[in-house]
Amino acid sequence: MSLQERIERDFIAAYKNKDTDLVAVLRMLKTVAKNRQVDLKRPLTDDEVLDLVLKQIKQRQESIDMYSKAGRDELAAKEAAELELLRAYQPHPLSAEELTALIETVATEQGATSIKDMGRVIQAIMNTHKGRVDGKAVSELVRNRLSS
Repeated sequence: MSLQERIERDFIAAYKNKDTDLVAVLRMLKTVAKNRQVDLKRPLTDDEVLDLVLKQIKQRQESIDMYSKAGRDELAAKEAAELELLRAYQPHPLSAEELTALIETVATEQGATSIKDMGRVIQAIMNTHKGRVDGKAVSELVRNRLSS
């Protein structure tokens, strides 16, 4: 089942169960996907739908930070609840040990020996593990690995 089909199925189930929070989040996600599909004039692939989900997750994280800094805890809590609902559509993240092992493997495969090779290693990891790794964490771990 594609990610878009899963979102549609979950939307219908949430609507029937009167889960207003999940219905609102999935309706927004469906709208973003539909707008993107209209822009591209073709159906979306699973990777494109995943990109939209990840973009929405990032927007929620930024909103939480802004609302928290402004002292708007009630709005930050609302965004945090939406963030948790969106994370159900994100692939399971790699553990710290898996990420460290992946960095070692990719750095060896790429022949990375200095900090100059950092971009190549990060790009290879981000391309193959989209949505499963945090870019900041990868950057920091790759930097530590290549600078030692």
